[in-house]
Amino acid sequence: MSQSGYVYLVIGLALIAANLPFLISTLGKRPLGLASRLVFLLVAYLCVGAIGFAIESNLGKTTGQGWEFYAITFALFVTFAFPSFVYRYLLRHK
Repeated sequence: MSQSGYVYLVIGLALIAANLPFLISTLGKRPLGLASRLVFLLVAYLCVGAIGFAIESNLGKTTGQGWEFYAITFALFVTFAFPSFVYRYLLRHK
C-alpha cells in the first residue's frame, strides 16, 4: 500500500472511531451517559493515534510532534464525531 493509502486508512479509521461512542447505544442495551461517551471518545482518539504512529514508524523515521499537533488532531477528531453527536442529542427520537 502506498503512503497516501495509509493516510486514507487512518482518516477512515478516525471517522469510524469518532462516531462509535455516540452510536454504541443503538447496539447495546445499557445507555451511556455523556461523560462516559467523552471518555470513550478520548480512548478512541488514543487508539487511532497509536495506529497512525505504528504505520508511520513502519514506513520510516518518525517525527516528533508538539502539543499543537495533538490539539489540532483532537479537534479534527471531535469534528468527525459531530454527525453522530447531532443524531444522538439534537434530533428528536420517537
